Amino acid sequence: MRTLDLDLLRTFVAVADGESFALAAERVHRTQSAVTQQMARLELQLGVALFQKVGRSKRLTEPGVRLLDYARQLLALNDEVLETLAAPDLRGPLRIGSPYDAAEFLLPPLLARFSALYPHVQIEVHPARTAHLLQALKQGQIEISLVAMPEGMVDPAHPSVRLRTSPMVWMAAAEYVHDPSQPVPLVSPNEPSHYRATALAALDAHQIPWHIRHVSTSLAFGGLRAALRAGLGVTVRPIEMLASELRVLDEAEGLPRLPSLCFDLYLRDWRVSPPAQRLFEAVAGGGVLQSIGSRYK
Repeated sequence: MRTLDLDLLRTFVAVADGESFALAAERVHRTQSAVTQQMARLELQLGVALFQKVGRSKRLTEPGVRLLDYARQLLALNDEVLETLAAPDLRGPLRIGSPYDAAEFLLPPLLARFSALYPHVQIEVHPARTAHLLQALKQGQIEISLVAMPEGMVDPAHPSVRLRTSPMVWMAAAEYVHDPSQPVPLVSPNEPSHYRATALAALDAHQIPWHIRHVSTSLAFGGLRAALRAGLGVTVRPIEMLASELRVLDEAEGLPRLPSLCFDLYLRDWRVSPPAQRLFEAVAGGGVLQSIGSRYK
């Protein structure tokens, strides 16, 4: 029975990602000739051509594209097995902060993967707004936190790693009819809110009049969703929050394009517990990222 060589697959993924044997050689710490030999062996083993030359780049053939997804899965499973068996017996509490939105769609797979690796860690989730989470990190109330901020914004006071980026969109009830001749009725959280600031900045930059129709003091999206379903106006949220009773409004309806929203994991930069340090290192190294990629990239 033939068995795929994981070292060959790892080099194959590096070539596919960099579209270059030279860049792949740097990534896998081999010479370029060694990478070339490895790919020749893999093609011989599979009996298909995996690459085609396009200019100075190496592009995947159709069989190469099919192999790439399998290769990523096999390498991820291999790395997970090794990490699980070598994982230290971490114990104790892990205090992690999260915006309410991220707690709905981003935090569950992150914590599920980490809990599978370290089942004796007691995880405490502290939901709050991003501004309050960053302050809680500085004050030592939490050790690690998901943070959501518009693209281009970052807090350099703490180590951070990017989890993913999501489009921000204008949302309203499915039956909502927007009238561009009237000020935009906003359904907004109270301050401080990056969503509110982003909406107002975008409208002001395009000289589009607006007024606040409804303000929600709830941290959860449920309060805003109820106001949207009642037809009170529009709001700004990442596209993951879109539900069947809501729709996206775009430039065709007179609303400006919005920046993307970046989800980062921030680590307190002093007196960090082993569980918090390990979670951050696992995310930074890609070990916990396989299951939380966005379908909206």
